[in-house]
Amino acid sequence: MTFRAFLLPLLAFAVTAHAGVEVDIDKFGQSLGGWNAKRGKASEYEISGATYRTYRPEISPSPDGGIYVSVRIDHLRGLFASDDHASLEMSFNAEGQLVTAQSSLALQGRTIASELIRGGASASNSVAAPYIEHAVKVGTDLVADLSSKLLREKIVEPGRVSFPAAIRHNYNQLFQAVKKLRAKARAASATKKSTPPTPQPPAPLPDVRPYQPSNGPQTPLPPQQPGAPANPANPAPSTPAQPAPEGPPAPPR
Repeated sequence: MTFRAFLLPLLAFAVTAHAGVEVDIDKFGQSLGGWNAKRGKASEYEISGATYRTYRPEISPSPDGGIYVSVRIDHLRGLFASDDHASLEMSFNAEGQLVTAQSSLALQGRTIASELIRGGASASNSVAAPYIEHAVKVGTDLVADLSSKLLREKIVEPGRVSFPAAIRHNYNQLFQAVKKLRAKARAASATKKSTPPTPQPPAPLPDVRPYQPSNGPQTPLPPQQPGAPANPANPAPSTPAQPAPEGPPAPPR
């Protein structure tokens, strides 16, 4: 067995064993109304009469094979007021299950952060869909914690009071946009990328034939003069001059 034949199955197994979790960014944006703000980098929408803006999430892989997702959410307060900011952080394990969630608000210098809400089997009471109920409970605890801390700060502005609701809306849509990739598809993709392309044979050289003169009409040669050689390039050898015949002797004087 060659090294290449041994390496390909090993790579396929490593990809299958490793996490295959991703966030469908397009699906998440469509659930918020589309990435139609900030040149396609954010989405703007209204909740309870207030306007909010969500930016494309930042995603990074976790050491355990999962992913960590961070989303920035702004409360747009108008031209003459500073916007409020919030962050939503969610982590998923290698199986695509929610592990932790946390959020924080920044309201004109005041920061309100929720507790780190952890998930676990004890958070679920449903046998049919324990994972879904677990995620619902995490989102409920997260918003309840933020709302109670806002109430202590005596926040009365409508857009700020409904800020936890906007965070919960992003939480729900982001949770539904996270999916686990199929192991077979990832293994096939890894095998295809690791296989070098098959070398192609060189293109054949063009068929070059020796030059042959055309058989078209030939230019006639000028008429030969009598006695002229047939081929001027090869003249015939000259004939020596013959002596003139002697006549009768002259009479005596």
